[in-house]
Amino acid sequence: MARLGPRPDAARRARFPRLLNWHDVPVTSRNEHVPHAQPPNSLAAVALLEEIRSGLDGVTLPLALPGAEQARRDAAAAKAQLDDYILPRYRSLDAPLLAVVGGSTGAGKSTLVNGLVGHPVTRAGAIRPTTRQPILLHNPAEAAWFEGQRALPGLTRIRGTLAAHPAPGGHAAEKSGPSDSLVLLADAAVPAGIALLDAPDVDSISDQNRLLAGQLLAAADLWVFVTTANRYADAVPWKLLLDAASRDITVAVVLDRVPQGAEEEVSQDLRGLLDREGLAGSRLFIIAETVLDPRGMLPAGAVEELREWLASLANDASGRTDVARRTLNGTVRALAQRIAGLAGSVREQEQAAARLEADAVAAYGDAAARILDATRDGALLRGEVLARWQDFVGTGEFFRALEQNVGRFRDRLGAFFRGEPAPAVRVEAAIETGLQAVILDEAANAAEDTDQRWRSDPAGRQLLGPDDLAGTDPAFADRAAAEIRAWQEALMELIRTEGQGKRTQARWLSFGINGLGAALMIVVFSMTAGLTGLEVGVAGGTAVVGQRLLEAVFGEDAVRRMADKAREDLAARCHQLLLDEQQRFLRRLPADNPALAETLSAQAGALARLAERA
Repeated sequence: MARLGPRPDAARRARFPRLLNWHDVPVTSRNEHVPHAQPPNSLAAVALLEEIRSGLDGVTLPLALPGAEQARRDAAAAKAQLDDYILPRYRSLDAPLLAVVGGSTGAGKSTLVNGLVGHPVTRAGAIRPTTRQPILLHNPAEAAWFEGQRALPGLTRIRGTLAAHPAPGGHAAEKSGPSDSLVLLADAAVPAGIALLDAPDVDSISDQNRLLAGQLLAAADLWVFVTTANRYADAVPWKLLLDAASRDITVAVVLDRVPQGAEEEVSQDLRGLLDREGLAGSRLFIIAETVLDPRGMLPAGAVEELREWLASLANDASGRTDVARRTLNGTVRALAQRIAGLAGSVREQEQAAARLEADAVAAYGDAAARILDATRDGALLRGEVLARWQDFVGTGEFFRALEQNVGRFRDRLGAFFRGEPAPAVRVEAAIETGLQAVILDEAANAAEDTDQRWRSDPAGRQLLGPDDLAGTDPAFADRAAAEIRAWQEALMELIRTEGQGKRTQARWLSFGINGLGAALMIVVFSMTAGLTGLEVGVAGGTAVVGQRLLEAVFGEDAVRRMADKAREDLAARCHQLLLDEQQRFLRRLPADNPALAETLSAQAGALARLAERA
C-alpha cells in the first residue's frame, strides 16, 4: 500500500506557526544527512542486484507467444529500474530524495513546479507536449548527486541556467537537447535533501514522452501526481497509481483546477477512489481553479500546503531515509514478482521451442523409418533394379547350373565375371538411382510435414516467415547421391576385407568384385514384403541367386554378417542425411539456455527474501 506521512498535526503547526516557505528552512538542517545509511547486508544485496541486472541481458524471449511482447517490455522495465533507481539507491541511501512530478496532459505539472519554487523555471503553455526534456531542480549544494550517472544513467545531462527575466509563457531552463536528455537546474529555492523532476505527460501524444514519463516515475522516491477535477478518473493515470501502490511508494496527489465550491465533493470522490485502490495513505492536495498571472504563475499561496509538506520532509533526515527505504523495499518486492514472471515466460519459450523441435524431429524420424522400410521390404527390387539384376544373372540355364552343382557354378560365374563386368555396374547404378529417389521423396515429405506443423503454430510461423521450406535443399540430391556412392564403396571394401587371406575366395574377388558387391546389395534389399504377383517369384528367386553365390564364396555366417553391417551402414548414412536436412528448420530455433528459467526463479526468491529482511 502506498503511504505518506500524516497531515501536520497541532504540534507540528506549533513548530511552524505560519505556512513554511522553502527559503525559511535552516541551511544546517537542510544539509543534514544520514551518512552511509545502507540496508543490512548491502554489499551482498548490491552483488545480487548486479548479477540480476547482468542476467537480464540474456532474456530475449524471441518466439511469438501470447504475452511475449509484454514480457519483453517487463524485462526492459526491470533493467531500466535497476539502472535508474534500485542500484543507485542501494549504493547511496543518503542521497537526496527524488520527487517526480507527473500526471496527465494539461494537468498543470509545470505550473505547479513553478509555483513551488516561486518563479518560472519550466515550460508551461497550450502547445502539447509542453515538457520536451525533463527538468530536474535541485539545491546548488547537491549538484554532485545528479551531475554524474548515479541515477538515470541513460539520460544525457544538460546544465540549465536560470534566466534573470524569463519571457511570459517561457521558462528559465534555457538549455535544450535531445529527448533522451535531462536538464539539470540548480535553484536555491529548492531545499537540500529533496529534488523535483518535472516529467513529460504520462498520456502524451508522443510515444517517446510517454515512455520517458514512465521511466522517470519508476526512478522516483516519491510521486507528486497531478490531475484535474475533470480527469482524475482517467485510466492511464490510475494504471500508474496502482503501480505505485504495488511498490509501496509515497504518493502525493494534487487535484488541480477544482471549481469554486466543488472542492469537498470532488475531493471526497477522489479520496474514495484512492482508498479502494490501496492508496489510502496518500496525501491529497487541492488547488482551486484560478487565473494565472501574466508570467503564467499561480497566485501566491495556492501551493503553500504542498510546499510546506515537501519542506518538512526535506528537513527531516530520518524521515527521508524512511521514505527512501520504504520505496526501495517496495520496488524490490515488485521486481521479485516481475523476475518470477519472466522466469515463467522463459519456460513458455523453452516449451514452445521444444515443441517445434519435436515436430521437426518426428517428421524426419518418420521419413527415416520409411526409407529403411523401403530398403528391406523388397520395394527397391522393382523396376530398373530388378531388370538390371536379371540381365546380370542371365538365363534359366544359369539357375539350373546353380542348383545342380555349386562347384560348376563357381567356374561358370568366374568366367561370367571376367567376361561381363558391365551388367554388375549397371546394377549398382540402378540401385543408386532407385535409392536416391526414395530418399529424396521421403525428405521432401518430411520437409512439407514440418513446414505445415510449424505454420500451424504462431511461434513456428514467425520463425519461418516468408521462406518456403516445404521441400528439400537444392543441394540435397547431390549429397544423397554422393552418400549412396560412398555406401556402395564401403560395401565393396567390406567384401575385400572379408575375402582377405582366403585363396579360393580371393580368386573370385580378383575377377568379380563388382558382381559380388551387386549381389550383396541385392541381399540387403531381398526381403520380399511389399512385392506382389510375379514380382515376388522373380525378385525372390533372383535374390536367392545372390545369396547362394555369396554363401558359396564366403560362407553363410559371413554373408549374414556382411548384410547386417551393410544395412546398419546404410541406415546410419540415411539418418545423417535427414539430420542435416532437418537443420534447415532447427537452426531457426533460438539458442538453448536450459538454466535461465531456474536462475531467474532463484533470483526472484532471493529478491523477495531481501525485501522481507529489510
